[in-house]
Amino acid sequence: MFTIDPTLHPDIAPLAWLVGRWEGAGVVGYPTIESANFGQEIICTHDGRPFLRWESQTWLLDDAGARVRPLATELGFWRPGGQGEAELLLSHPTGIVEMYYGSVEPARVEVRTDGVIRSPHAKEYAAASRMYGYVNSNLMWVMDMAAVGQQLQSHVSAELKRVD
Repeated sequence: MFTIDPTLHPDIAPLAWLVGRWEGAGVVGYPTIESANFGQEIICTHDGRPFLRWESQTWLLDDAGARVRPLATELGFWRPGGQGEAELLLSHPTGIVEMYYGSVEPARVEVRTDGVIRSPHAKEYAAASRMYGYVNSNLMWVMDMAAVGQQLQSHVSAELKRVD
């Protein structure tokens, strides 16, 4: 269980379960890369305005579960998109900016890219979809991706526990 901060803006209440610091592990894979285990930390906060601030960091794990090197970093915002809808805006240091849009249900969010912007030096990246769920007090999420000439397909999945 979690408690909703009374200073949370009411428009963002359907996403209140995302607020906190989360840590866990997952699996990354794609036809163009070797599958690997990764660790992740997500920090999701609010300041009373109608959005959530989102920060995610991942790192490659060795067979013993120790950190090997950084992988992905993303910074962004969750915004209400209307009744039962949400937006997720993300920027990546690899030269990619994404705008996701989708549906919010109790303890579940499904979003798809509505726009992807790449710098001239970023890898080819066309589209993605993500699903986040609050399952047994854990944050579970999956991502499908279309990139480097591949069709939309499974790329990442993880399970994280709330630590704050």
